[in-house]
Amino acid sequence: MTKRQLYLAAYDISCNKRLRKALYVLRAYASGGQKSVFECFLTPAEKRALLDEVAGVIDPVEDRFILLKLVGPKSIRTLGKAVLPQDGSFFYVG
Repeated sequence: MTKRQLYLAAYDISCNKRLRKALYVLRAYASGGQKSVFECFLTPAEKRALLDEVAGVIDPVEDRFILLKLVGPKSIRTLGKAVLPQDGSFFYVG
């Protein structure tokens, strides 16, 4: 079984058409998120596929996308109603 890594993906896209396309791409890989920031548990192959798909959507001159590797739930500090991310025994894409 391939181990998944927790990432935080975020974007700032200026064109509404590209914004909708990027949202569609990210939702396919995300386990949670809000507006333009998403938590993603990714295998190395899924990470490459996500980056390739996003690269095909954004305009590198006008838009911004970042994918941050997070160390793990023990190093994440949450405040308010936040819940620590959990890597369950399954992963749902869709």
